[in-house]
Amino acid sequence: MEYFVGVAVALAVGIFTTVAGLDRDRSLYLVILIVIASYYDLFAVIGGGASLGSETLVFAAFALAAVIGFRTNLWIVVVALVGHGLFDWYHGQLIENAGVPAWWPMWCLSYDA
Repeated sequence: MEYFVGVAVALAVGIFTTVAGLDRDRSLYLVILIVIASYYDLFAVIGGGASLGSETLVFAAFALAAVIGFRTNLWIVVVALVGHGLFDWYHGQLIENAGVPAWWPMWCLSYDA
């Protein structure tokens, strides 16, 4: 179910941003990447903060990829979004974050990819 809802929300956001004309701006998808990557920091705070340092380092890497992609080649942002989806898949094995809902990695993976 998480996969279905993630894909449905991603399609809805894509359609909405296209109809509204927001996708004409080069920064739309890198802002989406930055916001998506920041959720693990939010979950770290919800979970008591123990994993905040690790999550912030990962967030910084994705934010840096977004900025580099914006300044050089937007395909970097595409690769980073797919990379974030892969990170979602392996997140629980890489970083222990008590605040992450059980359904989140599957939802975010399907949204990212």
